[in-house]
Order: sequence, then structure tokens, then C-alpha cells
Amino acid sequence: MPTHHTIDYIEFNVRHLEEAKRFYADAFGWEFNDYAPTYAGIKGDSGEVGGLAQTDEVKHGGPLVVLYSDDLEASVEAVHMAGGHIVQEIFEFPGGRRFHFTDPSGNELAVWGTA
Repeated sequence: MPTHHTIDYIEFNVRHLEEAKRFYADAFGWEFNDYAPTYAGIKGDSGEVGGLAQTDEVKHGGPLVVLYSDDLEASVEAVHMAGGHIVQEIFEFPGGRRFHFTDPSGNELAVWGTA
């Protein structure tokens, strides 16, 4: 059961569903529940945490989704190898370090870690 006022589900609009699934599986090990040719749910530890919805147009400038990583440098490499584009290299901020990237559909996300 979700906790009050916490993020429960994040949905990404993507241009090509299969390419998005491949990218997120390769970069972060995500797994999916396929529902339709244009929709897949993102599996989490205790249920779905989000979804990928295929659309003709991806609108940029939505909320920034921030992922956590135990090994930031390995995550940079995984994003690069999976076909993502690093738009802001690793930088320090109070509490840790992070980088920003875009996925193949142009969605910008960030990944952070301590140390």
C-alpha cells in the first residue's frame, strides 16, 4: 500500500516502446509487464512503480525523475552503453553527487549517489 504523499507511479512518454524497454533494461536492469503494444508497466520490488507509454510526441520539461545508484561511475557507463546521452557530467551537491542524461526518446533524468 502506498504511503501518503509519496511518489507512487511515474509514467514516461516514449517514442518507441521496445527501444525504451531495451534502454532501461540495459542501463538499470528494469523489468516490465507488457499490457498492450503501446504500454508497459515498470516492475518494482512490491508492485509496479511506473510505466512506459508510447506516444507520437514526447513533451520535454516535465518533472525531473532522480534515480539512486550505489556506483555512479558504473551507472554513467551503463547509460552510455545503452544508448543514452549524458547531458550533465557528474557533479557534487550537498549530500552527494549526480549526473543527468537523456534516454533515446529525449526524457531527461538524473542519477545520484553518495561518495
